[in-house]
Amino acid sequence: MSLRYRCLFLDHDDTAVNSAASIHYPAHLEALEVLRPDFPKPTVEDWILANFHGIMEYFTERLCLTPAELEVEYEIWRRHSTSRSPEFFPGFLSAIAEYRRAGGKVAVISHSEADVIEAHYREAGIPDALPDLIFGWSKDADRRKPSPLPVREALSAFHLRPEEALIVDDLKPGVLMSQATGVPAAGAGWAYDIPEIKRYMRAHTVAYFQSINEFRSFLIIPDKA
Repeated sequence: MSLRYRCLFLDHDDTAVNSAASIHYPAHLEALEVLRPDFPKPTVEDWILANFHGIMEYFTERLCLTPAELEVEYEIWRRHSTSRSPEFFPGFLSAIAEYRRAGGKVAVISHSEADVIEAHYREAGIPDALPDLIFGWSKDADRRKPSPLPVREALSAFHLRPEEALIVDDLKPGVLMSQATGVPAAGAGWAYDIPEIKRYMRAHTVAYFQSINEFRSFLIIPDKA
């Protein structure tokens, strides 16, 4: 077999694990009860769209959270994310393990925290699927996506050119990293069906996958008989 790309930059939430609805959305609802009890409660789709358009803009411009209130939001989110383990999408880990066994490198670049991401992979019990690098949430905007810095650091660590890697993400921040670094992006479309997001991702990526099988088939090219 051969690989279409030598390296993957993987998102985590709603790309690898099914976590927006099960962890991050309930955490935000709890934070709203504490910080903005009169604010209309978003639906799950509203929450995913807020992440699509920019979560910090949602917090600071829509909710007008102060720095102290952002800390409260963070602490509630951290409690939820460290006390619950989401499920990986069926077939995702086996596809990543196969990709890594074929020589591919994997870096996770996500808005979840690095220790949480690593714990999810280790709890899954498939050593071959463990990422080579993890770049998680940072309070320093220059070190969290959509900043290009994590991508550039990973490319340097792996000694790769931008065209040898692929960003895989379900939301716009992955596309913004792609545009800033020259690394092509692909859309992960298996977590939900939101037309606005689907249209954008199809228009701004080299491929858009509705299923894990489509994703795997695109990455891994079997040897000809």
